[in-house]
Amino acid sequence: MKPINDRVVVKPAPAEEKTKGGIIIPDTAKEKPQRGEIIAVGPGKDGVAMTVAKGDIVLYGKYAGQELHYEGNDYLIMREDDILVIM
Repeated sequence: MKPINDRVVVKPAPAEEKTKGGIIIPDTAKEKPQRGEIIAVGPGKDGVAMTVAKGDIVLYGKYAGQELHYEGNDYLIMREDDILVIM
């Protein structure tokens, strides 16, 4: 996959299975992860270089990006502006 312009492809981290206290979270109560790894980065837009790079771990907004299921894996395609922090 090669995103265009200022878009990135993110592989979301798996949802938490247990709380810190050891309580198992059922599938219906799991929250969408807001953290993931950058898989691919576009070239940038209007001559502005991208800040993130492949392999970066990032935090993004709760409803950021477009979900994509590709070759058995789930990904998010989002604009670089939707990324809040590089870890």
